[in-house]
Amino acid sequence: MKKNWLLLSVIFAVMFVLAACNNDGKDAAKTDDGNKDKPKQTEENKVDTTSLPMEVTNEGDVIKGGTLKVGLVTDTPFKGVFSWELYDDAYDSEIMAYATNVLFELDGDFQIKDTGIAKLDVDATNKKAKITIQGDVKWSDGKALTADDLIYPYEIIGHPDYEGVRYDDDFKNIVGVEEYHDGKAKTISGIKKIDEKSIEITFKKVSPAIYSIGDGLWAYAAPKHQLESIPVKDLISSDAVRKNPVTLGAFKYDKIVNGESVQFVANEYYFKGKPKLDKVVIEVVPSSSIGEAMKTGKYDIATSFPTNQYDGIKDLSNVSSLGRPELAYSYIGFKVGKYDKASSKNIYNEKSKMNDVNLRQAIGYAMDIESVTEKFYQGLRVRANSLIPPVFASYYDDTLEGYHYDPEKAKELLDKAGYKDKDGDGIREDKDGKKFSIRLAAMSGSDTDEAIVEYYRQNWKEVGLNVELTTGRLIEFNSFYDKVQADDPEIDMFMAAWGTGTNPSPIGLYSEGAEFNMSRYVSADLSKMLENIDSAKAMDPKYRSEAFRTWQEYMSETATTIPTMFRTEIIPVNKRVKNYNAAYENGFIDNLHTVELLADQPVK
Repeated sequence: MKKNWLLLSVIFAVMFVLAACNNDGKDAAKTDDGNKDKPKQTEENKVDTTSLPMEVTNEGDVIKGGTLKVGLVTDTPFKGVFSWELYDDAYDSEIMAYATNVLFELDGDFQIKDTGIAKLDVDATNKKAKITIQGDVKWSDGKALTADDLIYPYEIIGHPDYEGVRYDDDFKNIVGVEEYHDGKAKTISGIKKIDEKSIEITFKKVSPAIYSIGDGLWAYAAPKHQLESIPVKDLISSDAVRKNPVTLGAFKYDKIVNGESVQFVANEYYFKGKPKLDKVVIEVVPSSSIGEAMKTGKYDIATSFPTNQYDGIKDLSNVSSLGRPELAYSYIGFKVGKYDKASSKNIYNEKSKMNDVNLRQAIGYAMDIESVTEKFYQGLRVRANSLIPPVFASYYDDTLEGYHYDPEKAKELLDKAGYKDKDGDGIREDKDGKKFSIRLAAMSGSDTDEAIVEYYRQNWKEVGLNVELTTGRLIEFNSFYDKVQADDPEIDMFMAAWGTGTNPSPIGLYSEGAEFNMSRYVSADLSKMLENIDSAKAMDPKYRSEAFRTWQEYMSETATTIPTMFRTEIIPVNKRVKNYNAAYENGFIDNLHTVELLADQPVK
């Protein structure tokens, strides 16, 4: 353990040089057991996340119009796929939020409300849902939103030439979509146009998930009048997606510098009324620069703000720091199979290198996540015990132990599995006595990210595991997910994070047909558990809660995906901004048109 602390000491020194705002200046302390030196988080430096506000009002006289300046914190260019049907990373999603085509609004429990562009009526008995456009809604080019625009996203995702990640087991719940996808039908039989403003969808089953946009229900419209002349296989590279998307949101695209910036202007056709701001400009800003940029008033808002830089902005006089629990978790995944594009299924390989539950569990127990969350994140990250974030209170199992730091247990599991140090060099050989190493893929970002990965590698080395980096270094964000999604043979395990969205159902991430099931683990038991969560019986809240609990326990024991951290999101907002609300209910997306500014430039 002393070697661990020495490594942490080096890491913290590096952090002080490169990100001085994050150094807490605290020493290591003995834990209660008296024999393990670990970093200790002092209470005066730990953030009380319950005290962080979710809204700023900032009273005062407002200016007319103005430009909201947003810093998109990323160390890599954004992809620029501005289509809800086609995008696959969080940065494009954060940009699209300012011009979203979302149909429904949600309440505090992430259930669909009757407000919003469209209304949802569910006939559970007959397994049908009716979606109705409320009022005369227009696209940003002035064209009317119609029932055809509600149907078109299903035709994109279900199309035989669709190569995105959203054609999965959940989507296949729509009657006729598989026949359409396989080229056996020209239309989706389960989707019918009732009139110009409403459609009816027939499902194979209806569960509680439909009320939080599950069961295959799609939350967005797509402008058929703009897209229908473009072959589905060409959509992702088209100007309609990359340069001039038509939207329903508060703002519409004006100028796009690919990978660098997006300028929006107010959408005069927005269904809630023209926004009070004239423009929104979003620029990519490196994680190393965002703290200083907020301090000097370069931006009004920072998205994806690095939590480990919170110390540097929390006391700024020109910035309010909002905080909310993220619909997300960090995790470590193990490759135990591959995704077969032809069949759109994950293929589990029982002979895969990482298909040893004791090995996977040992890797989890060897990780000193507790020290990392305390020293690097001031309490804004905590060790995760489940693949369901606590924000989903009805389904999160707080009794689950998860993988706490226990190197002795890790060693016992490795011994039990037959991974032993045969030659006395401190590194374990495999079950056949041959040299054994594990290749880890992890994302690049700040120097802190590299330091954390190196600390975990030291954790694993202390229990006798040689963990090497895929490519020999951390991998750029876009390349990382390309490699993981393609099941690169040089990846044995990977460190990543999932945004769950508002639907807690795990079927889109862990089912046999989910391309997002990056570990590729499949079993009959798992499929049945996922089915139970979104079954007709799950209309009984108690039954569904128990089904979630059973699944969480199973995934913890199987350990093909081990959750590492739950996250609190920090959103710095300049004090010239009025009426900014980050809450999930009636928050940012629903009320972006009401945001105003108190000055021509951000407060410095």
